[in-house]
Amino acid sequence: MSTNPTRTEATIETDPNVPLFRITREFDATAAQVIRAHTDPELFARWCGPDDLTTRVDHWDARTGGSWAFTNVRTNNPAEEYSFHGSFHEVSENRIVQTFTFDQLPDQVSLETLTVTDLGNGRCRLASQSLVDSFEARDAWIASGMETGIQEGYRKLDAVLANAQ
Repeated sequence: MSTNPTRTEATIETDPNVPLFRITREFDATAAQVIRAHTDPELFARWCGPDDLTTRVDHWDARTGGSWAFTNVRTNNPAEEYSFHGSFHEVSENRIVQTFTFDQLPDQVSLETLTVTDLGNGRCRLASQSLVDSFEARDAWIASGMETGIQEGYRKLDAVLANAQ
């Protein structure tokens, strides 16, 4: 896990007392731009996941009470797909609360809270927290290679945000 964040690297930390992990990352963008990148399906598909996967949005209703589903497809092997779905419990100008389910492991649902804080001068900090049902499940998520997807995805998000300004 990353322990020494740079401006362009997310920090991923586990909690020793609760089965959750936290992700923190700063962006050269406003809070509104980062929230929009998480709620606009076209923008989301451009940055979500590792470099060797593309994202297909299957369903997207980014509002409080809405739901979502997307599929990651391996670029060099289109038959290899990973599908995810969830519900938006809250969508506001600086916070998203949602569930997240990997379809191949439907019993492992996480509750995610993403908060974006304005740092001034066109910068913001994204802090997310994902709560799962056990320490074993949390450790499996961490061991799954999710850090690669987070780091590469957020680098792609940097590019999407830079082109939006």
